[in-house]
Amino acid sequence: MSALRRVTASATALAAHRLINRTGADYPRDTSVPALFADLARRTPGAPAVEHGDRTVGYGELDRLANGLARELLARGLRPGATVGVCLERSPELIVALLAVLKCGGCYLPVDAAWPGERLRGLLADADCRWVLTDRPADLADRLDGCRIVPVAEGRISPGAAAPDVEVAADAVAYINFTSGSTGRPKGVPIRHRGINRLVHGARYARLGPDSRLLHLAPVTFDAATFEIWGALLTGGTCVLYPDPRLSLSKLGRVLRERRINVLFLTTALFNSVVDEAPDALAGVGTVLTGGERASVPRMAEAVRRYGPGRLVHVYGPTESTTFATYQPVDELAADAAELPIGRPIQNTRLYVIDDDASAAGELCEPDRTGELWLAGDGLSPGYLGMPELTAELFVEREIDGVRERLYRTGDYGRLRARDSAVVFHGRRDDQVKVNGYRIELGEIAHHLDRHPAVRRSVVTMSARGEKPVWAFVVTDDPACTVQALRAHLRGLLPGFMVPTRIQLCDTLPLTATGKIDRAALLAAHARRTPSEES
Repeated sequence: MSALRRVTASATALAAHRLINRTGADYPRDTSVPALFADLARRTPGAPAVEHGDRTVGYGELDRLANGLARELLARGLRPGATVGVCLERSPELIVALLAVLKCGGCYLPVDAAWPGERLRGLLADADCRWVLTDRPADLADRLDGCRIVPVAEGRISPGAAAPDVEVAADAVAYINFTSGSTGRPKGVPIRHRGINRLVHGARYARLGPDSRLLHLAPVTFDAATFEIWGALLTGGTCVLYPDPRLSLSKLGRVLRERRINVLFLTTALFNSVVDEAPDALAGVGTVLTGGERASVPRMAEAVRRYGPGRLVHVYGPTESTTFATYQPVDELAADAAELPIGRPIQNTRLYVIDDDASAAGELCEPDRTGELWLAGDGLSPGYLGMPELTAELFVEREIDGVRERLYRTGDYGRLRARDSAVVFHGRRDDQVKVNGYRIELGEIAHHLDRHPAVRRSVVTMSARGEKPVWAFVVTDDPACTVQALRAHLRGLLPGFMVPTRIQLCDTLPLTATGKIDRAALLAAHARRTPSEES
């Protein structure tokens, strides 16, 4: 057996990383999600667990419904350890289904009925999933050959007083999310019960407890739903379900106000839209978490000015580390600030900035030196489903500061800021491109575009056409703003080879189902524009 590879480090680098990685905190590390929920249900059976429209389901009732469905599934032949697809609209029955699968000792795989049949079948096959719980069995029957489809609907589930006699370990897999893969094949990311518990217990980024009212807004197929659902249900709070499949900013504001939501997560793009178009919507929300893409400093600065300190938190984390890995409270921020950090690791999470080109095992970066962000701690996934080579490449073991660490290489780049030890995100490895022999960061171009006073939002990406490699799509607040003005602005800040070949003014930037900017849709929509429309 080969010796463990040791990351080299200077005394300065070690001291800086020791400072940010003092994140150990007590939490129920060895208890499963259903056991933690059942304990809350015993202690506070009448407390509201889930609200949906006029319907409220208490902790005790939710526990009994999940017990009943779990017993039904086991009676039908489901075995502990099985993967169960869950395809339901946002409803109390969705939450019952998730909890029931966990009580069976299984793991749930959220899927969307709107996905094409080929994608659905592919993901289910990759996850070895042969069961699907759904509120639309007729829609799925002809697309899911070989799967046992179990209808789940209000009034159909018989409550059960006792939980199934199944022992569920904290290191068992609780759910699987699929993320896009560079090869075109989605990557299945399993997450353990322990990872969920580490996310929501002893949280440093938000106050979670019996008084918390979290809005479940994200698609359940998106890992933000893990925080929205279990951040409430494992801390005694209330999970309020957004009532419609489609989001409208006016309705969002009304729901936040009428349902007294005090903890909310919004993707970066959605947060920017709310600040721009419906800023009063967030006026009563005590803690607003936002992340998922490069932050807009002007939008965040405007939000701080409008809502005041102590309410905004910038978060960061890949699916592979269970939703959130770092957090940065944003209490003050100038509109012309150069950057917005992603902060420090959350509880029971560690982060290292490593230059893997410096030595065979990597070198720990000193403050203000850029490297790749590597994560460690109880939130890490076991690895990718059916992808042993990729797992071995990205989930590695190293010795750091005399300690054996299992680490996830995120592919994101950043640095520890010398003045306050906050982590600053610089962009993804995927965003590094070569143009005329020069290696450039697309995120750096977008950052400087956003510094223009007329720019509301921008995204910089690679064109599908080889002769025009870098495109910038820009939404402005000033109708008089021109492509020529933006190009002159960039030329004053960047070398000529970093100025995009094409700058396209847009009315809006399209979003994906998970609330992130849809780059593919942008490229497709503008690919056939005439030369006169380009810069």
